[in-house]
Amino acid sequence: MNAQVETLLKEQVNKEFYSAYLYLAIANYYHSKNLNGFGHWFEVQAREEQEHAMKILKYLQDNGVMVKLEAIAAPEAEFSDTRTPLLAALGHEQYVTGLIHAIYKQARDSDDFRACQFLEWFIAEQGEEEKSTSDLIAKFDMLGGDAKGLYLLNAELNNRE
Repeated sequence: MNAQVETLLKEQVNKEFYSAYLYLAIANYYHSKNLNGFGHWFEVQAREEQEHAMKILKYLQDNGVMVKLEAIAAPEAEFSDTRTPLLAALGHEQYVTGLIHAIYKQARDSDDFRACQFLEWFIAEQGEEEKSTSDLIAKFDMLGGDAKGLYLLNAELNNRE
C-alpha cells in the first residue's frame, strides 16, 4: 500500500467516527425539540458512519496496517433553528466527499489499484449520502413552517431503518 494512501485512510477512520459524533449531536438536538423522527434519522446516519469507519479500519488491518486510534473531537452542536442542522449535515457530507476523492486521487496517482477499488464503494456511498440529505432539506423547505406537514415528515423519518 502506498504510504500516503495509508496515512490518509488512517486519518479517515477518525473522520468517520467524528461524523458519527456529529450526527449523534444533531440527533440529540432534534430530540430536545421533540422532533424524534429527525433524531432517529440522524441516529441511523451515525450508525452508518461508524460502519464506514470500521470498513476502513478492517481494510487497513487486512493489509497489515496497524491503526492507532486518535481522540475524536467534540462536534459543534449549537443550532439557531431546526433547519440549520440539516444544512450542517449536507455541508459535512460534501466535506467527506472531498476527503474520499482526495484519497482516491492519491491511490490512483500512486497506482494503488486495490485501494482504488476499495474506495469506489465510498464514492458511490457519498453520492447517496449527499442526495438523501439534500432530499430531506427539500422536503423540509417544502413545508414552509407548516406544523402538520412537519409532523408528518417527522413521523416518516421515525420509520427509517
